[in-house]
Amino acid sequence: MASSSRTPSPARIVAALVVGLVVLVACGHREVVGTASALERISPDEAAGLPITSGPSGPRASTPPIRATALNSDGGPLDQLALAAVTDLYDYWEVEFPATFPGLTFEPVATLLSYDANGQGVLVCGMDTTGVPNAFYCPSDDSIAWDRGVLLPELRNTFSEMAVVTVIAHEMGHAVQYKAGQMGPAMPTILAEQQADCYAGAYFRYVADGESPFFEISTGEGLNAILATLFFIRDQAGTDYLAPRAHGSAFDRVSAFTFGFTDGPSRCAEMDIEELEGRITQLEFAEGDANSGELPIVEENVEHVAGSLREVFARFGDGPALDYQGVSCGNTAPVAFCEAEDVISLDLAALQVIGTAPRRQGDSGIGDFAAFAEIASRYALWVQARQGLPLRGDEAGLRTACLVGAWAGELLPDGAPRPGRVRISPGDLDEAIAELLTEGSLIAADIDGESIPAGFARVESLRIGFEDGMDTCLDEFSG
Repeated sequence: MASSSRTPSPARIVAALVVGLVVLVACGHREVVGTASALERISPDEAAGLPITSGPSGPRASTPPIRATALNSDGGPLDQLALAAVTDLYDYWEVEFPATFPGLTFEPVATLLSYDANGQGVLVCGMDTTGVPNAFYCPSDDSIAWDRGVLLPELRNTFSEMAVVTVIAHEMGHAVQYKAGQMGPAMPTILAEQQADCYAGAYFRYVADGESPFFEISTGEGLNAILATLFFIRDQAGTDYLAPRAHGSAFDRVSAFTFGFTDGPSRCAEMDIEELEGRITQLEFAEGDANSGELPIVEENVEHVAGSLREVFARFGDGPALDYQGVSCGNTAPVAFCEAEDVISLDLAALQVIGTAPRRQGDSGIGDFAAFAEIASRYALWVQARQGLPLRGDEAGLRTACLVGAWAGELLPDGAPRPGRVRISPGDLDEAIAELLTEGSLIAADIDGESIPAGFARVESLRIGFEDGMDTCLDEFSG
């Protein structure tokens, strides 16, 4: 979020990349036109209908021979991992491609190339790979290339071996686009990238269903690591979604992946620019936004956020009081809803740790919106209490995440400036995704701090609220 005295042009507001909040907003009901997954699929202990598992994720102990080969390979374990992914993807798309695009057959890409960004450069797609830690598909020569020296080790070491598979699956998604005739000069980069994320999600459903002879993945921590990988490779906050190299915010990339994982490649093939513009949440910074959209977590700004919550949920009453003397009830630090006292108590210093944007790997902070959304989650419990709904259990956690999403959806900067209110800014929703993927997410927790088991369900619940609003949260998660 960020203090500001003006609202960006409506033409620039077809999105809200997740990172910061900003003071000002026209409230009133807002609907994001998009394609949400069927609500009956949102279960606290399932990922798109699959039970949450905590087993191994990665290459299987015994696999078929790897048939794919890459030019310039060093034969090392990372290249072998990438080639195993390519072989598995070939098998997957050999079946799914003609089913998705009747009358067409899938042909392997013409060239696979491995290189080391720190080593001797090679020429591919008209580019010297020296110092280029990347993975990419080149339509001009139908090739997929990857950097085994910097990018793949970073993905493996930060997340898991399956993060490497995620990137290869994404690049194969571009090959699918090209071979299906979807990719052309008129296709915006953002659409190409989101569709490739969706195709990657469809492939990972095949893995999660146990059909891959090469890989396995748990639908708990394993799938969470994949979603975290998409967060890692998101666009920088403030990127114009129509920029030539835009890939999408973490919120939008995770959404696209989810579409494929839930509904399969046919859902991905239906993506077009109209659908994309109806759901994209990627904003540029407004003129006057300070600190890259990051508000300090101080009492004054917390009061601004509380004011926005009171306005968004005004029909339920005046709202609970705020107590800044530290968490005084329950065990949901750094903020709690004290039902008996009708108070939200908070530990401002602990919230400041969460609300500080990380500047290097290993920093414990997430960003201002993560802290403010945790406050919003406890306010959401007050809303549920006013409705006489249970405040304990997984259903309460689902409602809480959904209501936080509904609040965030009302904060898109689509109206005249109103001092003292808050609006969402670039990067805010991505910070919410990061918090939702932490082990003890408070955004998706009940009054006792028990989080929904499935990270997949946490993210989906927030997205449903963001797109469909608070009435959907209260009606659909009413158990």
